Amino acid sequence: MQTPDQAHPSLRERTRIVIFESYTPAGKAFDVALIGLIIASVLVVMIDSVVEIRAAYGPLLRGAEWAFTLLFTIEYLLRLWSAPKAGRYVRSFFGIVDLLAILPTYFSLLVPGGQALLTVRVLRLLRVFRVFKLAQYVSEAAVLMRALRASRPKITVFILSVVTLVVTLGSLMYLVEGVENGFTSIPKSVYWAIVTLTTVGYGDIAPQTMLGQALAAVIMILGYSIIAVPTGIVTVEIGSATRKAAKERRCPQCGLAGHDSDARHCKRCGQVLKESTPPSV
Repeated sequence: MQTPDQAHPSLRERTRIVIFESYTPAGKAFDVALIGLIIASVLVVMIDSVVEIRAAYGPLLRGAEWAFTLLFTIEYLLRLWSAPKAGRYVRSFFGIVDLLAILPTYFSLLVPGGQALLTVRVLRLLRVFRVFKLAQYVSEAAVLMRALRASRPKITVFILSVVTLVVTLGSLMYLVEGVENGFTSIPKSVYWAIVTLTTVGYGDIAPQTMLGQALAAVIMILGYSIIAVPTGIVTVEIGSATRKAAKERRCPQCGLAGHDSDARHCKRCGQVLKESTPPSV
């Protein structure tokens, strides 16, 4: 039997459900509208960086930016007010991103004048953090983050191995080529080894001797082999995290686990499954 509080939730609780949950029609509509605002605001920031467009539509773009900032400020304040633990939300990743999405516009009011133009531009770059707000609306983001965390030790060992390799190869190339061929120092030779191993190949430095060219060829082939290593590690962990996520998704009616991430009904009893959403704060 429902209590009066459950039958008639408070305005704060209704606001929390709409903002932090997405299994209700109102919550879904809020998420869709917010995603549209985030994408539009990021596009405005990107367009505003084009000199010709800014010269022609500067006031309009600034007005749109302020409109987005005010809307995101209202959203941030509503999240603070409705979150069960406001401090936890403020310290969370998305809480910090939400704050970074609105602060630069207000900071620009405190830094007027042409002398501070570069500072304002740096602050305005922070507005691109709004794009990270999209991550909380992708259900697969939790699986990807879990896979990245699980593969962190292997990736760390891999990066340390690559660093050791490029330092060794760069030092060897410094000895082979020398200053007269452009390899003026070991750090510069290590830079060349990194560029070559990652198959970028800027071409600003190139070996001139036969031995150096042979070593460069080996490094290039080695680079293609190395690229596949982190991809394989993360792919395996993503598969493992996906299987684990499927096992954790249980039917609220019969308790059956192992449902696919896009399943809408229980395979056993047909009960409607709750959508897989990121945990609310």
